[in-house]
Amino acid sequence: MPPSIRVQWACRVSEDFHARFSAQSRSYIYLLRSHRVASPILHGKVGWTHYSLELEPMRAAARLLLGEHDFSSFRSSECQAASPVRTLQHLEIYQQGDLFIFTFRANAFLHHMVRNLMGALVEVGKGKYPASWVSDLLAQRDRRKGPATFSPSGLYLARASYPEIFGLPSSPGAESLLSHLGIAVPGLMAF
Repeated sequence: MPPSIRVQWACRVSEDFHARFSAQSRSYIYLLRSHRVASPILHGKVGWTHYSLELEPMRAAARLLLGEHDFSSFRSSECQAASPVRTLQHLEIYQQGDLFIFTFRANAFLHHMVRNLMGALVEVGKGKYPASWVSDLLAQRDRRKGPATFSPSGLYLARASYPEIFGLPSSPGAESLLSHLGIAVPGLMAF
């Protein structure tokens, strides 16, 4: 393992456990700084846009993405998933000064799905499109109509949830991640 990895716990699992396929849901967090100048201190740790973003239009777009949809407009051309249908269970956006915190939870994600959703939400946030544009993208089911894939900087896997039968401890999720980055978000809901 690379020296940056820390093991917090380990336990035996049954033969039928699979880290990827046994998960019931996955949660991601995306940290995005909206400022005219990129931060040298946060470089590689958060995404960045020089555009000023409006929170409420992005939240309105996020609500339209919730539920079960065909996310073909938000998958990579290299995606090997048999079906583009996923259930986005949670998508919330918080703002703390020039930092935006996006929290995502779904039964599963397609290749580059979160980064492509970020691209769409940023386009809405900067005022290029109305919130309803994301519904149009879902309906078109065409990746070529979607936004550019957003930067991987700022994207973190926060949690994978498994059935209780495997007896795995719950992971600390977003709170622990943000704490390591020195970010406190009052009112951040567990996801």
